[in-house]
Amino acid sequence: MSRRIIWVTSIVVVLLVISLIGAGNYFYSVAINRSYEPIELYSGEEAEPVNALLEERKQAKLEEVLKWTENQAFDYREIISEDGLRLKARYLKNENSDGKAVILAHGYKGSSEQMADITKFYFEQGFDVLKPDARGHGESEGDYIGYGWHERKDYLEWIDFLREEQHAKSVFLHGFSMGAATVLMTSGERLPAEVKGIIADSGYTTVAEELAHQLKHMYKLPPVPLIQVTSAITKIRAGYTFGEASALEAVKNNKLPLLIIHGDKDELVPTEMGNRLYDAAKGDKDIWIVPGAGHTDAYTVAEEEYQQRLQEFMASALK
Repeated sequence: MSRRIIWVTSIVVVLLVISLIGAGNYFYSVAINRSYEPIELYSGEEAEPVNALLEERKQAKLEEVLKWTENQAFDYREIISEDGLRLKARYLKNENSDGKAVILAHGYKGSSEQMADITKFYFEQGFDVLKPDARGHGESEGDYIGYGWHERKDYLEWIDFLREEQHAKSVFLHGFSMGAATVLMTSGERLPAEVKGIIADSGYTTVAEELAHQLKHMYKLPPVPLIQVTSAITKIRAGYTFGEASALEAVKNNKLPLLIIHGDKDELVPTEMGNRLYDAAKGDKDIWIVPGAGHTDAYTVAEEEYQQRLQEFMASALK
């Protein structure tokens, strides 16, 4: 009888392991593996009315910004990453930059074609603007998405491009969502003196926590043990684990002025993540929780205040 129990138990364990590996590979293909198809992410039941209210304002600005964008002379620039990938970026040279430059980091499944409104703002402030396609996105090579962890090393290369080839004297990093996590993770690296400040809009704390949030709300599944299994598969296939990909740990090593922006209606990346990032960060720091703003909607909800806060932040960082 005991042998039968052992045999049945063994079969159940084997089937469970096979199922978990299959589920882990599925979530890797959905969340980590490069795909040109958009993915629907959980954004919360309360976010819909907020987005609906913003839609008219967004559409009104869109035509103006797109017309401006069409009249700009963007160039494609290219670097080779530490692990041999060809990474590309849109670069907009400003004749009035006086050595000021900003690197804009897009979000998950995004590209350098986005962020037109903030591009226009920075250009009008006299900045050169560099907009990389993150690895696994847009025109850049890469078979997987690093959620900011491997991208942080790529951003060191882009910073060097601005310093060495474009002779930038003052560089700011400004990211949105995954791009915010990217610049936060970059902030924990040893950065050259030309980098003056970091702006993170709607960034998450860690990849593990953000994917657990998505898993719970999209699939109604507990994060344990699927996150751990998918993380192990990601280590094998992409070279990193969810545990090490932490903006929360990176900001503890930050030495630069830091501005964290987060909407109080953000349920894609919960607002409490922005607060925890602020609490953990070292160095000069500020946080702005934007009333009525969903995920990365702060610029649309409060454009004038957003611009004013950026101007004040940059002026202070450049002193």
